[in-house]
Amino acid sequence: MQENRVVVIAGPTASGKSALAVDIAEQINGVVINADSMQVYKDMPIITAAPSAQDKARVPHKLFEIYDLQFRGNVVDWLTRAAEEIRNTWKEGKMPVVVGGTGLYIDNLINGTTPIPETPDKIRAHVQQLIDDGQLGFIVEELKKCDPKTAQKLNPNDVSRIKRAYEVYLHTKKPISVWHKEPLINYLPEAKYFVIKICPSVEELDQRAFDRFDEMVKAGAIDEVQKLFKLKLSPNLPSMKALGVPELMDYFKGRANVYVAVQNAKLHTRQYAKRQRTWFKNRLQADFVYPKCYKGYFPKEIIELLK
Repeated sequence: MQENRVVVIAGPTASGKSALAVDIAEQINGVVINADSMQVYKDMPIITAAPSAQDKARVPHKLFEIYDLQFRGNVVDWLTRAAEEIRNTWKEGKMPVVVGGTGLYIDNLINGTTPIPETPDKIRAHVQQLIDDGQLGFIVEELKKCDPKTAQKLNPNDVSRIKRAYEVYLHTKKPISVWHKEPLINYLPEAKYFVIKICPSVEELDQRAFDRFDEMVKAGAIDEVQKLFKLKLSPNLPSMKALGVPELMDYFKGRANVYVAVQNAKLHTRQYAKRQRTWFKNRLQADFVYPKCYKGYFPKEIIELLK
């Protein structure tokens, strides 16, 4: 195997990428490293489709279920941890197999990230309080003054990006559009990436997304979300935005019956998977492409290509 090689497996939710990662890692003495922004959280393994105990027994897994639910994960924190885990894996004489559906994580790992300083918790809390108080419109107007380029591009309903842009300006006094012109920082410049992506048809992905959510419900997803509901956590936490959580929360809040809640969760999962598919298809360059969902067989030529 080539020195400093990193295998990256990417694809939309329900495409089988986690199973592929385990199967390949088993063949190449690999360590599976998480690149999914929801599977980093504890206490929600069913709804986030975290690796099973059986998969963890087959090969080592890193960066899964590492954060408390209240932690606000971000790409810089993940990049720092991922680079450390990848280098540790190399030191052990093993192959890192990075797998996930969070395009931002994968793109920033391979191509580098904008050097925006980490926003202090105090500023994050302040901006979040404005949003909680119904002041999103105020934030948008402020962005139009301090960062008109960004404000013009943002969808007025894209709360997370609006929040991020305003936080960056309050902290650095420099618009995020200016930061995006700065040279990128590569956290792992020595890496040589071998990228595998799964790009199934829309029809196949739809069915897989529906079927997988049904399997989650059978496995106890509703009970799992009920436990989250009882914790009374802020719905604005990243962990509380995991696919299926807001919809099932509506059931426990009395806003929908269980059937409607499950159907809404399946619909939103399908929509998200389609957006992921489009992003990976158009934006991620790959050395090997699966045109269908992975179902337990990978061509041996992949192993040959890695040698």
